[in-house]
Amino acid sequence: MGQTMDTIKRISAIDKPLLISVISIIICGLVMVASASIDVSEKQFGSPFHFLIRQMIFLLVALGIAHIILRTSMEKIAWLSVHLFMASVVLLILVLIPHIGRSINGSSRWIGVGSVGLQVSEFAKLAMILYLSGYLVRRNTQIQQHISGFIRPLCVLGIIAFLLLKEPDFGAAVVIISTGMAMMLLAGMPIRYFILLLFMVGGVFALLAIESPYRLLRLTSFMHPWENQYGSSYQLTQSLIAFGNGGLFGVGLGNSIQKLFYLPEAQTDFLFAVLAEEVGLFGISIIFICYTLIVFRSMVIAKRAHACAEYYSSFVACGIGTWLGLQFLINVGVNSGVLPTKGLTLPLMSYGGSSLLIDICALAILFRIDYESRLKSIRVGCGKLKSFR
Repeated sequence: MGQTMDTIKRISAIDKPLLISVISIIICGLVMVASASIDVSEKQFGSPFHFLIRQMIFLLVALGIAHIILRTSMEKIAWLSVHLFMASVVLLILVLIPHIGRSINGSSRWIGVGSVGLQVSEFAKLAMILYLSGYLVRRNTQIQQHISGFIRPLCVLGIIAFLLLKEPDFGAAVVIISTGMAMMLLAGMPIRYFILLLFMVGGVFALLAIESPYRLLRLTSFMHPWENQYGSSYQLTQSLIAFGNGGLFGVGLGNSIQKLFYLPEAQTDFLFAVLAEEVGLFGISIIFICYTLIVFRSMVIAKRAHACAEYYSSFVACGIGTWLGLQFLINVGVNSGVLPTKGLTLPLMSYGGSSLLIDICALAILFRIDYESRLKSIRVGCGKLKSFR
């Protein structure tokens, strides 16, 4: 009896470092959305907490869907992955159709009804990971031994990237392609194919950048932001000022100067700059640790799933960890002027219902993988085990 209870406790245990990191980032995100948007919200909507209230509603909806995911087996999720992927392709096409897709700031990235909209690229990221993981399991031998093994998924990724670039959403295309390449490399793709693929993708992106003067300007202006600080580099220079103001310990929560209509999109793409200004280097170092823990624990969960012969779950966990870590690094790089300005949110923190919803759903899948791997690692014959409810 004592052994049975001990087994149940082991299986029921949740990855505490991962859970603590996720909760910490979400809470910090709510605080920073409130801080970064309070003045803009008051001016636009007459309520200082308009954005915060909406973000909390999105969070509650996300947690409700996450609860359903936690009760859904990975076998069923694997079966649904093809349907989810096809749905993402259809949505990416629909968002480009006038009067169906919503155009904001020159980009058609949203689809929805009334005030509720879905940013399709966020859904496509998760759908791609779920679908590609299944392909890597089914065609693992081809991936490792034949060039056709990586050409086929590359074509799929190319279709998604093409539709995203038509919106245009260059940042999401980079994230999806990079995550897919990382997953194929982890699946055992020969390094020579990976290098070839890297040059091919880099060449395509470079060509796309050169063909569009607007895109090329955005890709190169970050290298000399002060030369055009009131034009193409305005957002970046205001972000850099925020970093400079923050110093070591920041100016204090709520005391950011740049959020006072100086820094555009302060509550979304450039939330990290406001965070750096208010909590300083010390504060953002803690956030770095939390995101690092999420990526590290994702890989630990992936390794455990692989050891239990749950190969699909292992690829999904690797994909989720790579995606969230990569998007975090890109957002930080954009905010600090290390990378060109791209419209990518800070995972789990930036204002935006679609991003928060999909991120939490992805993490719910990660927790489900962890639970199933722990369950399978226990020997048969230890009694009836309670389900993850």
